Amino acid sequence: MTEIGTVIQSPCVRNCCLNEEDICLGCYRHVDEICQWLAADPQMRKKILNQAAQRKMHYLRISKGLMSVMPTINK
Repeated sequence: MTEIGTVIQSPCVRNCCLNEEDICLGCYRHVDEICQWLAADPQMRKKILNQAAQRKMHYLRISKGLMSVMPTINK
């Protein structure tokens, strides 16, 4: 399957608020990933989306009291 012509849309939900770890609490991307987005190829965008999804799951678990500390997820 080819990536040529594939456009992966930004996960931005226009609810930007960075926490103390520079993670946006709207899309769960790190500030570095947000800055890289426009120049990122489809493979890198998928990686960023996967990491953001993992962060979101961890934050939701923390907010429900299922975890006390968020594990480090590579940028």
